[in-house]
Amino acid sequence: MLVPEPPSPRGVVARDGVRLATYEFGDPDAPTVLAVHGFASSALLNWHAAGWTRDLTRAGLRVLAFDQRGHGASDKPHDPAAYSMRTLVADVASVLDAHLVSRAAYLGYSLGARVGWEAAHVLPHLLSRAVLGGIPQDNPLARFRLDEARRFLADGTPVADRLTRAYLEMAAGIPGNDLTALASLAEGLRGGPLPDAGTAPLQPVLIATGSEDPILPGSRALAEMAPAGRFVEIPGRGHLNAPTSREFRTAATRFLAEER
Repeated sequence: MLVPEPPSPRGVVARDGVRLATYEFGDPDAPTVLAVHGFASSALLNWHAAGWTRDLTRAGLRVLAFDQRGHGASDKPHDPAAYSMRTLVADVASVLDAHLVSRAAYLGYSLGARVGWEAAHVLPHLLSRAVLGGIPQDNPLARFRLDEARRFLADGTPVADRLTRAYLEMAAGIPGNDLTALASLAEGLRGGPLPDAGTAPLQPVLIATGSEDPILPGSRALAEMAPAGRFVEIPGRGHLNAPTSREFRTAATRFLAEER
């Protein structure tokens, strides 16, 4: 698949001074979809390279995507206090405000989906509907062994914990990632809110998870908690490759195009 050259990022300053890189695709007067990527990914990798920006703009939608703090071309603080869920949700509001968007649909995957669940609850005046892909009921990063990760980053001590080693290897395989910032993000999100019935979005929500993803039952349960929730199982996909699924893109695009 040929991928068009992406636009240059535009900087937005968050409430705490962190600079966020944002990208715009499509007709600026079309209904806006705010696209928020997953852990250790980026706006361009998650949404542009995988064909989402192409499909959504062809459907008559404008895509506003941004690199979450600690990722892509955005600032990468090393202080865990910069990465609370409350702060990540505030970044959503900052991006929309800077781009003069009063109301948007939301598209998120994995970490971006967790942020989206909370943002839809906290910012119902800004978010009209949401697609939440690969959203877990718990916080997978809570199982990240920070002690082992910190020792590895400090002096190269081998990581014994398999899950922690897998996270670090995945993150290291993407150019530009700052492993210290990502470890700080994992620490900063600990103890934060988790998706549950009390915070279920009241807006229309489409939850989609791969058939081979271990979080599938939890994702399905979250869809049942949402009063206007729908669920799509993405056939033959796990957590890491679900965003490239044509079936996922098609279902999500149809759902988001209901904004028009």
